[in-house]
Amino acid sequence: MAPIPDSAITRRGLFGLGAAATAATTLAGVTPPARAAEPASPGPARDAAADLLRQWREAPGCHPLLPDVSTAGYRLGGRPPRPAVATKVTDFGARPNGTDCTAAFNAAVRQAGEQGGGVVLVPPGTWTLSGPVWMHWSGVVLRGTRRDTTVLHFTRTLDDGYRPNRQSNGNSRWSWTGGQIWFVAPERRARSEAEDYAGTEGWLLGDVLTEVGATSRGQRTLVVSGTDRLTPGDMVVLECQNPPDASLLQHLAGDVPGTRDYDWPRSAPQLVTGSGGQYVQYATLQWPVRVEAVLGERVVRLAQPLKYDLRPGWPARLRAIGPTVSDAGVENLTIRNELVPQTAHNRHPGSNGVCFQAVHDCWARDVRVENCDLGFGLTTAKSVTITGVAVGGRAAHHSFACRMQSTDNLVEDFEIERFSVPVASGAIHHGLNVEGLSAGNVYRGGRMAEGTFDTHRALPFENVRTNITLENNGRVGGSAASGPLFGARMAHWNVRITNGRPYAITIADVAPRSATVGVQGVEGSSSGLSRDFSGDLESLLADHGSAPSVEDLYLAQRGRHQLPAPA
Repeated sequence: MAPIPDSAITRRGLFGLGAAATAATTLAGVTPPARAAEPASPGPARDAAADLLRQWREAPGCHPLLPDVSTAGYRLGGRPPRPAVATKVTDFGARPNGTDCTAAFNAAVRQAGEQGGGVVLVPPGTWTLSGPVWMHWSGVVLRGTRRDTTVLHFTRTLDDGYRPNRQSNGNSRWSWTGGQIWFVAPERRARSEAEDYAGTEGWLLGDVLTEVGATSRGQRTLVVSGTDRLTPGDMVVLECQNPPDASLLQHLAGDVPGTRDYDWPRSAPQLVTGSGGQYVQYATLQWPVRVEAVLGERVVRLAQPLKYDLRPGWPARLRAIGPTVSDAGVENLTIRNELVPQTAHNRHPGSNGVCFQAVHDCWARDVRVENCDLGFGLTTAKSVTITGVAVGGRAAHHSFACRMQSTDNLVEDFEIERFSVPVASGAIHHGLNVEGLSAGNVYRGGRMAEGTFDTHRALPFENVRTNITLENNGRVGGSAASGPLFGARMAHWNVRITNGRPYAITIADVAPRSATVGVQGVEGSSSGLSRDFSGDLESLLADHGSAPSVEDLYLAQRGRHQLPAPA
């Protein structure tokens, strides 16, 4: 089947549902209100979720409403390895007796890294640390025994144990980035320290390897100016420049009519020009992707399909990824921050958990974070798997944050526990965050006693939150000056709400070309969020109030879910 063209989106003909569409399957345009939902015509009931997945499977990378997240996670969705033990922290003098083990932990990690990688084993006990553990080397894994028997007790915040990181307005960047266990290349850390974190947080890119020609979303084969500097298996960065007319950003928002009316330079100057604000590099779209094959002097095949068009007027190139860390992880332990009161919003001193910054193909497995400002942070991270994890203790600011062009990450089998100390006055808990041109990320298989589905603007697109149960009590964030809340193809699929609040979960009224499928436990369908784009958003609201036949969108796209027979 040919790719589904944009023109296929119609009120009655969407995905062939036509007159057989059920009342639970509607397009969620809002202008004029009378067009928001057409009544179903008589006929047999159709399975909207299964129909969507069947059509996606016929043209996976080009579906107008569903993203292709089948390759999210470590090594395109593979299982992280279990390497052999290289050393123990006790070999460097660490003892679980209340003495400060920070230097011993970092020495053990350094030795493992300089010897080529392996596991740094942390035996059972409570280990006291006063500063971060720096995971600067590829192939190194920090491993406890179990998260209920190996506890790392961090007695200082990042402000005290590392360095303060304040913006000019007094806000702390540790409110949304940085970790007590921190995966970052030493060059990236040194650059950030030299700039006092005032510059970008993104990749330290290397040389331009080749120029890239125009092609369409969903393609994996590129015509390039030359392939002599490309090697199969290499991770490179596809860089694409947004022009002054913001046409690339309009495309990332689905090219719905309202994107042409949106005042991009005024509302999101940093997205258009790269000037000012927290998102200074976002005038350039950057997507790390692995080279699968070199097919001649001017043709290369990528390991994943493109998430957006490459058009004339949007200069595109492949660049070397620069200093990074890969194939490293943390597992089987608890990070316990000293219990300090939660501060006002964005003034957090950095009682944080795990941070993955400008790294790819890493993981966190069986890790619990207590008493945190930020639990698990993804900052310009690619293909990280976070699995079997929990955030608990006193109220957090971000339990999970996915920001600064983080792509293709997988957070699964997670839990946000009921906070032992509730959110403080003047503070906010967000929950599951995506922001800042982050794309291809998946949250799945989770339980949330706190939080919501958060966006902090700057046009996150093609992200999925699926098969999640939550008490929906958090808030979204982000200044309106940071750009739109959503880009295209955001999917909220099979979500069970326990307190009747659809806020930020049913997003068909605000997110362009989105799919809200099988939200249960609510009667209304308003997101409660402000709209960025006028007119018809060409989004889908389906199976509202009932469980969809396809339980987990990610697993279905991975081929682990058998679709029901067509009606």
